[in-house]
Formats: sequence, structure tokens, C-alpha cells
Amino acid sequence: MTSKTITMFGADWCRDCIRTKKQLDELGVEYTYVDLVADPASADVARDISGRTNIPVVLYPDSSHHVEPSNADVEAKLRELSLI
Repeated sequence: MTSKTITMFGADWCRDCIRTKKQLDELGVEYTYVDLVADPASADVARDISGRTNIPVVLYPDSSHHVEPSNADVEAKLRELSLI
């Protein structure tokens, strides 16, 4: 993982995932999207990171993460990391 890599674990049926993905796209933030429908085994990775089964899980370059974050939470974290 490079110093600026964000990974988002989500699914196309999840409204929060769609919202967070759209926000990252609109902000022009590069990220890796892990589709839990296409890669169900990655759900275990997301659960290991967050300790929960809720999605999306957004993993930041500083190894912190959000689970089901609001747009404000994501934006604040991206600003903290100087990614926007």
C-alpha cells in the first residue's frame, strides 16, 4: 500500500457504499474499490479491519478506517491527510 492509497470495501446494493464511492469520485480522490459481491472472501478482510460486518469500510493510508461514514467524516479525514 502506497502512502496515499485508500481502499474502500463495498457492494453495489449498498446505498451507503454508492454514496461514499460517488463522493470519492466527485472529489477526484484515487482509491481501490473492493467489490464484495465479486470478491466475497474480501468481506473477511473488511471485517478484520473494522471488527464489524457493516459496509462500506474505508481504509485510509494512515491505517485508520471508517465504517458507514458520513460524507462529512470522509471529507474531514481526507483533509486531515491532505488528500483534498
